[in-house]
Amino acid sequence: MGEQPIFSTRAHVFQIDPCTKKNWVPTSKHAVTVSYFYDNTRNVYRIISLDGSKAIINSTITPNMTFTKTSQKFGQWADSRANTVYGLGFSSESSLAKFAEKFAEFKEAARLAKEKSQEKMELSSSPSQGGAVKRNVLSVNKPGKKKESAPGDLLSPMTPESINGTDDERVPPATPQHAEPRAEPSHNALPFSHSSSNINKHWEAELAALKGNNAKLTTALLESTANVKQWKQQLGAYQEEAERLHKRVTELECVSGQTTVIKSQKTELNQTIEELESALRAKEEELESLKEEVQSANEFHPQQDSLTRKLQDTESMNQALEARLSDLEQRLQSNQQEREAFRKSLRSLLELLDGKLFELTELRDALGKLIESS
Repeated sequence: MGEQPIFSTRAHVFQIDPCTKKNWVPTSKHAVTVSYFYDNTRNVYRIISLDGSKAIINSTITPNMTFTKTSQKFGQWADSRANTVYGLGFSSESSLAKFAEKFAEFKEAARLAKEKSQEKMELSSSPSQGGAVKRNVLSVNKPGKKKESAPGDLLSPMTPESINGTDDERVPPATPQHAEPRAEPSHNALPFSHSSSNINKHWEAELAALKGNNAKLTTALLESTANVKQWKQQLGAYQEEAERLHKRVTELECVSGQTTVIKSQKTELNQTIEELESALRAKEEELESLKEEVQSANEFHPQQDSLTRKLQDTESMNQALEARLSDLEQRLQSNQQEREAFRKSLRSLLELLDGKLFELTELRDALGKLIESS
């Protein structure tokens, strides 16, 4: 894989409303994982976050990006390529500080990587071309040559035909094999045949050097052509980024007249976000407790069935006991009535007995009086 995660954290993800450019729109229902990735093939850093299989953040860090802390637990940055502003809500201040620290670190690394790539491109293109041309000029314009032959030798390596590899056909007519006797007819003391052979050897060596220089120039031209194509692509990307930045600046200029209202709305939104975060944390805790209760309920489900059967048996027994209780109450009531009737009869008997005892007492007293009188 080209990319590897180098730092991860959890946060709530927001994006600025593309219509109003004022309100935050949540892109995740709950806290998701936000990670820094490094692509070693392209030497770039990216911020990526997934909500399920959907990428809600895919932002490449550039040297001109800035991460801003707008509250104790909220931060944001603008991505001109995506033409949006991302916002992250963290659960603690330390998480926000750590994310901001990593953002600054990877931003500096991206800047250094960009400078190194530009230096490499400049070194691979301009020095190779300049060195080849310089060597070619020095090899042609050596001391001892006359001014009549120098212009033709200097111009021939830089013509399109020589760069394209056709200098072999153009050099022989430009060589001063026939011009050398005209250039030095009075200063050369050697015979003409001897000087001509020396001149031929010298210019054959010069021709071999020019052929080597032509091959080097051709290679340098191919490299520079590839570099030009790459620079054109980069220039197109920079122009697109400049257009996006220009549009963004225009939008910010339109919005700058309402900074006071935006600041007040921002403060209210931050307070609302903090309240929502606290409510969300409470809901998450409640959800976790409910999940635990559901799991415990699932574990006690077999016991619940047995308890339900026992409860049904107990209810049936309770109904039977209630029937017996009502029967006993009826029997008790009848017994109480019988006891009450028995008490009434006993009272009547006691009253009758008291009457009889009183009569017997009177009779005894009368008999005693009779005995005493007799």
